[in-house]
Amino acid sequence: MGTRCFIAMWCLLLALGASAHTEIALPSLGDGSSSLFSQSQEHTLGRAWLSAFRSQVKTIDDPLMQVYIEQLIYKLASHSELQDRRLEVVIVDNPTMNAFAVPGGVIGVHNGLFLFADTEAQLASVLGHELAHLSQRHFVRGLEARQRASIPTMAGLLASIVLAATAGGDAGIAAMTATQAAALQNQLRYSRQNEQEADRIGMDTLVAAGYDPNAAPAMFDNMQQALRYAGQRPPEFLLTHPLTENRIADTRNRARQYPQKIYTDTLDYQLLRARAELQLTPRSDEAVKRFRSQVQSSDNRRPEASRYGLALAYTRGGRYAEASEALAPLLANEPNRLEYVIARADIEIGLGELDTARQRLQRALAINPSNHPLTMAYANALLKSHMPQQAEALLQEHVKRRPTDPAVWYLLAEVHGLAGNIVGVHQARAEYFVLNGVLDRAIQQLGYALPLVKHDRISEARIQERIRQIQQLKIDLKQL
Repeated sequence: MGTRCFIAMWCLLLALGASAHTEIALPSLGDGSSSLFSQSQEHTLGRAWLSAFRSQVKTIDDPLMQVYIEQLIYKLASHSELQDRRLEVVIVDNPTMNAFAVPGGVIGVHNGLFLFADTEAQLASVLGHELAHLSQRHFVRGLEARQRASIPTMAGLLASIVLAATAGGDAGIAAMTATQAAALQNQLRYSRQNEQEADRIGMDTLVAAGYDPNAAPAMFDNMQQALRYAGQRPPEFLLTHPLTENRIADTRNRARQYPQKIYTDTLDYQLLRARAELQLTPRSDEAVKRFRSQVQSSDNRRPEASRYGLALAYTRGGRYAEASEALAPLLANEPNRLEYVIARADIEIGLGELDTARQRLQRALAINPSNHPLTMAYANALLKSHMPQQAEALLQEHVKRRPTDPAVWYLLAEVHGLAGNIVGVHQARAEYFVLNGVLDRAIQQLGYALPLVKHDRISEARIQERIRQIQQLKIDLKQL
């Protein structure tokens, strides 16, 4: 696909993304080492892709999970060959086993991946593998083959892949024509050489970060087992990362070459795994039944995580007394663990004990200043307590630390509204829309704010400058 064709397709897809169109429309991306795009352009395109992606798929707004995955990826990246470590993480609400890396530093993880990875090391092996694909620029190595594809084929193919990875299986397959299905097999699957290289470099990264190299073949075993139960359709991850017996054997042999050590899993991961399990269980009573069974099992290897999941399930179902009873021994054992502190505060809010919840979260923030999950939990507690001005002050500082987090801007817009700051509402909504790729609506929101500040020259100038920046962003994207 030539540069002009790419520009035309991107303009078309940007227009579709800004409308209420029901089809998935995402731009394809080149690689920074390509003659088509510089590294700076690749970064810009990656963020543009992420904005369009967010606007069209269901993502997870879970600060605890978001920070956990961010920290894990940054830990791996610091031991990887990746040069540009400006990374952005998006969590997709989907039960399938999938993770992906988009050129420009975008890492996507399905929360369903937690259900297939038994340990943090196994999850890290998948993420390290994705970072290896990024660092070795495997995407651009197959770009020449894709250049021969027509715009409709590539646009439809990318849209179908995203649909399959987010809407779940059958809808994605139904959206593909025979030509697109063939293109999926021949163009978007990583080559055997790419996979071998990513396996090798990913394992080096895994070990350098302090994880068990045997986690990689163990994760492959889990994938293979999932493949057996999948029927005709393989798990999402294996659509682009083919799994073979030779590959599993090579990975297992490579793991044996590292020095033997004793590794332990982290409770952090098991608690987040319980959160993912709860997220993917639609009915609260079903979740209660599942976690209660785990707690009562004599061979349960993660009793704290099961009890934590049970407390969360009770809370989601409004059964606060039972939630409190389930959480009590965990909180007594580790009173400062953030997962337990936030869970207890949620129970207290449900019971109407708002002062107690606020004080608990405020104390925790004093120990962990600027912590993202605690800040969001405290802001919500302030809102429940009808204290929007305090929540507004808190989030205005927090958004400076996480300016690319749509969830923070979304909550800040709500807080501004309750605090009576209508100009702030429009400004926060505008930033939320920018991060979701809907630039016209972002400009519209700022246009609503302008008449409200006509007697404040400084504010008026700032809003006009932000409108100009967003308009320039639209032009820049069309010129890439």
